[in-house]
Amino acid sequence: MKKFTMLALMLLTVAVIAQAPLTQGQPGPNMPRGKAPEQGYVPEGWPAHPGGLLKYSVEIRFGEEPETMPEGMKFGRVSAVTTDNEGNVYVFKRDARTDQLVVFSPQGKYLRSWGKGMFTRPHGLRIDRDQNVWALDDAGHQVFKFTRDGKLLQTWGVKGTPGNDAKTFNRPTDIAWDSQGNAYISDGYGNRRVVKLDKAGNFVSTWGTEGDRPGQFRLPHSIAVDSKDRVYVSDRENNRIQIFDASGKFLKEWTHLGCTQGMYISPKDEMWIITHRNNSENITYDTLAGQLMKLDVESGKILGSMESPGHMLTGAANGVVYVASLTGNVFKWQPDPWWPTRAHEAIARGTPPPK
Repeated sequence: MKKFTMLALMLLTVAVIAQAPLTQGQPGPNMPRGKAPEQGYVPEGWPAHPGGLLKYSVEIRFGEEPETMPEGMKFGRVSAVTTDNEGNVYVFKRDARTDQLVVFSPQGKYLRSWGKGMFTRPHGLRIDRDQNVWALDDAGHQVFKFTRDGKLLQTWGVKGTPGNDAKTFNRPTDIAWDSQGNAYISDGYGNRRVVKLDKAGNFVSTWGTEGDRPGQFRLPHSIAVDSKDRVYVSDRENNRIQIFDASGKFLKEWTHLGCTQGMYISPKDEMWIITHRNNSENITYDTLAGQLMKLDVESGKILGSMESPGHMLTGAANGVVYVASLTGNVFKWQPDPWWPTRAHEAIARGTPPPK
């Protein structure tokens, strides 16, 4: 009888253990670990992440969960995102029924908005060193300069009038600044050029024609400048990033990163891109098949990567990366204090990040 009881207890213990919940992000006890145990089970048919998997957690509906926006406001497609020196997040959305430039706290709480009826098709959004907000309306052929409260300070370009001279653009996409405050505008879907303006907005120079040779573009979609005033241009449809000096002299190109949508270079020269394997997949999958990559700014070496849809992106001083997606989301990627736990669930439980 004692032997029977002991056997029953052993079987019951095994059953309980077998039914105990397993930690998410880890394989079951009888599953093979694959080639990359540090990131969980990876089947043989899946390639490794270039540069290794970046351990970040993500809030996939930043600004919408919890819902604090005014009644009736929604993102629609999200074109771009940027942050100010207080960590507040500025979202450029394409749903035109309400304000299209929306500001949130770092925790995702709605703060203010503006711009209803002002933009034809929102595209790029950046904040300069003086904390001015710059919005690029690609279909309206204009670039707008605002205060952080939405006061309009300057307008470059002529609304509804495409052109390629010193005062007009043809579907501009993005903007960046060098150490002297000169602005570089990728212009864009129509002109295939870079326009350089001084801090006051006066025309300085332009470079680029249509083509695939050095210094030519098929679509200059995003632009960034590093601490050495080198200008990086995402030549998206040519599946490359071209790098120039501040006068437009071609320095080199990176052709190993695929079809790059958006770029961000921090003041410390930390470089991030949202990219796709090639321009065909980018267009047909409508930015769904993207990868978020961290790069070495000197060599273009991939330091790490992870999957993410996305169109444009930015970073914050605390290491958080925000990705604006045409899927209608802003993704908040955080250097992962909870990995592999869902960020929004940890936040809802009030779970503090580990020290």
